[in-house]
Amino acid sequence: MANLSPRSWLSVGLTGVLAMGLLTASTWSADARQEPIDLGDGFGVAVLAALAVNNEELTRITGDVAVSPGGVVTGFPPGVVLGRIYRGNGQAAQIRGDVRSAYQEAQGRAANGVIPAQLGGRTLGPGVYSSRSGAFVIDGTLKLDAKGDPDAVFIFQTDTTLNTAEVSNIDVLNGAQEDNIIWAVGNTASLGTLSTFRGNILARNGVVVDEGVQMVGRAMSLDTSVSIAGTGATPRTLISVPNRPPTSTALGSSPNPSRLREPVTFTAVVDGDVNGVKPGGEVIFKDGATVIGSALLDDAGIARFTTDELTRGVHLMSAVYLDEGSAVNEAWVYWQPSQSPVIEHQVLNRR
Repeated sequence: MANLSPRSWLSVGLTGVLAMGLLTASTWSADARQEPIDLGDGFGVAVLAALAVNNEELTRITGDVAVSPGGVVTGFPPGVVLGRIYRGNGQAAQIRGDVRSAYQEAQGRAANGVIPAQLGGRTLGPGVYSSRSGAFVIDGTLKLDAKGDPDAVFIFQTDTTLNTAEVSNIDVLNGAQEDNIIWAVGNTASLGTLSTFRGNILARNGVVVDEGVQMVGRAMSLDTSVSIAGTGATPRTLISVPNRPPTSTALGSSPNPSRLREPVTFTAVVDGDVNGVKPGGEVIFKDGATVIGSALLDDAGIARFTTDELTRGVHLMSAVYLDEGSAVNEAWVYWQPSQSPVIEHQVLNRR
């Protein structure tokens, strides 16, 4: 796995129907809890191919590059790899084997919904989505909404192709993380010029990354090659494994126990640091699985939420930090979302 420094965290410029029924509205959620797909030794790999990885012009890859059983890697330089390169050796074979297993698992998951091929303009919640009768296409912006769950998993299955249009975009919302977004593609994948892509492409056949693409995730071809078109000048085409700086969230409540209709303040403290910069953004407060409020972090990394609407009994409370990014000089830090340990808050009868 690549040994990534804190600098690599700075990226420049960077309702439903029955299961397996057709989803046609602009906002959908499969709403089924999924376990993450384990990439094994492929976790630290940004680009994987069976035969060759070919690059032209200016590209920056943050993460490892592996080729097996072939061993061809061309175009570096002028491309730059911030990681190791494995050519046709035992480690490359292990990586490809692990990623193939991940692909098979992703394709084997039971889909919660079959969706139209065009994903642009939609907002999707966690779950497994299938488009086995046609290609996936992203023209416009696809939004993936984790709904406050940093461990939310998104899996997209197609037996054919994945294509993104020029200047298309994938946004991750409310705790969604690129490591948990899997594109299991039965044929080829192509990312259009100047598009922004998030997630991990596990394709049987070729992967093409066009000029100016900004990819946070992994480009992986199990049986053929990966072709990358760099730019003639900066900014470069970028492919980076997800490497958000870690955060931790702690939660307290006061007073605890409280009385019925008595105001209770929940205080969340979010820790993290990159070059002296602390996390910023929103914290949501949950009673069990229900979000009851939210607040923004102050400069000290503290968010407070007060309510007098808790019912009598014991409440299992948690806080979730949702990254919105922080500016660091001329770059941008995207933080890893985090959830606090659950605390028990007791509400008693009135005196």
